[in-house]
Formats: sequence, structure tokens, C-alpha cells
Amino acid sequence: MIFEKNFIKKFEKCLNENVKLSSYSWFNLGGNADYLFKPRDTNHLKEFLKEANKKNLKITILGAGSNTLFRDNGVRGVVIKLGKEFSFIKKIEENVLEIGAATLDRKVANFAMANNLKNLEFLSCIPGSIGGAIIMNSGCYDSDISKFIISIKVLDKKKMIESEIKKEDIKFSYRGTDLSNDFIILSAKLKCSLGDKNEIEKVQNELIERKKISQPSQIKTCGSTFKNINGDKKAWMLIKEAGCNNYSEGDAVISKKHCNFFVNNGKARSRDIENLVKKVQKKVLEKTGINLELEIKIVGE
Repeated sequence: MIFEKNFIKKFEKCLNENVKLSSYSWFNLGGNADYLFKPRDTNHLKEFLKEANKKNLKITILGAGSNTLFRDNGVRGVVIKLGKEFSFIKKIEENVLEIGAATLDRKVANFAMANNLKNLEFLSCIPGSIGGAIIMNSGCYDSDISKFIISIKVLDKKKMIESEIKKEDIKFSYRGTDLSNDFIILSAKLKCSLGDKNEIEKVQNELIERKKISQPSQIKTCGSTFKNINGDKKAWMLIKEAGCNNYSEGDAVISKKHCNFFVNNGKARSRDIENLVKKVQKKVLEKTGINLELEIKIVGE
């Protein structure tokens, strides 16, 4: 798959060829993307998509890379990563925020706190960006983002139509939604409650401290590998029950601090992580009869 020279020149500062994807994943693993495109704004994105659609190119949307494992052979087609122009927070009503899809979750939590808005403290504990948080219906500590969404703005990458979708028209589930894969999330409106900044900061700091105590940090991981079954059956419990918590594959290991966190110990390959995932899934199924479902996304060839 090759773009014409004129096309590459037209987008030269935003379009790069043969890009190392390990730089864009928290696992720090993966092969190369044929092309990586970072649009300046929505019109720029549409202009690029028109050409990509003509060529029938595969398009992969990338957020912050905090839950994505790219395979060793890379990703064919175009990986699109919304740039800093899609990272913004606007207070549009006293308790309503409009947030760009590329905005980091923790920035949203901090902005809300600074503006005396509560209920978004949990976002300070979630790595990633708002677009990804919506797709995944991310949450922790008894909150998830679906509770606070008013609407989202999307671009249909095939029809090239922008639209606003109300929360009532989205079916949210545990770590998922029924949103079409053709949609690129551009922004979202979230509703908060008014509160006291000091109280909000106290709650936020308590959540961050809980996370520090229970989860590993400063390591090459993409967070929770598997989805929990329910409140009583957490994935880490099943992994431990099946005796998998000390498993490894090459330089891919399971965190001693939290056995649902799989780690690139320094020299792992993507296939090591993937093989470790399969190994644990198989053993947990044998021991407990439960088939663990992935929370991380595995992308590529």
C-alpha cells in the first residue's frame, strides 16, 4: 500500500511512513505501522479519510495506547492518532464540560476539581484518553464514564458525516458499548455535580492512594489484562485460584503486586505477552470453567 508522492507531500508534517508502534503502546512493544496520521482538526481528518477510503485502506484508531498490544508484525494500512488539537476541555455550562477525545482522563479529573465539579475524581486513576474511555466504558471504584455522559460527537469514517449521539441512544455495558466501529469519537459532553474543591481533592487523592497500594506502577504494562466476571469474581482472583500468578513466557511476566497486570520485563516480544495470555486463559478455564475475556486490545498482523 503506497500513497502517491503528491498526497504524502500534502500531509507531510502529519503523515509518516513505516512508524514504530512500540513508541505508542504502554507495553513498549509492537512492529511498525505502514502509515501513522495525526490530523490537525476535523476537516483535515475528513480530507485524509476521503483518500484513504478511495484506496480501501484499513484504518485503525489509536488513543493513548494504554490498553493496546500491537503485534510484532505491525499494523497494515493507516493508524490514526488524534493529536493535541483534539485535546481540550471547555466549561459550557455551570456543571457541563465539553471534552476533546484525545484529552487525557487525569487532565479531565484535575480540571473538574479546579472548577469545583465533582464525580469525575475516578478518572484520575484511569490511564488513557476520553475517546478510549468512552469506547471501553472505563471505570473504577464504583464509577464508570457512562454515568456522566450527556452526548458524544462522532465522525463516520466511511460516510464522512459528523453527528451527535445522545447517551440514551448508546448501549453501555461493562467495559464496552454498542458504538459502530465506523465511528471516530471527536468529543463528549459530561455532566458533573457542583462541589467543594477541597472535598473533591480529598476524594481524588484517596482514590489515587488506593490505586498505588493495589496496583503496580512505573512498569511496561497496559493495566488490567482481563475483564472481571462480576464483583465477586475478579479476574485476579481466578488467575490466583488457577495457580497462574507466577507464570511467564519469555520476558513477559505477571506482576507480583497484581496478577491481572501482565508486564514486559524489558526484552519481551508481543507474541510473549499474547502467549502468556492464552496460557493463563487455558489454565483458568480448566480449573474454574470460566473463560476470561480480554480487556486489553490486541491489534495487528
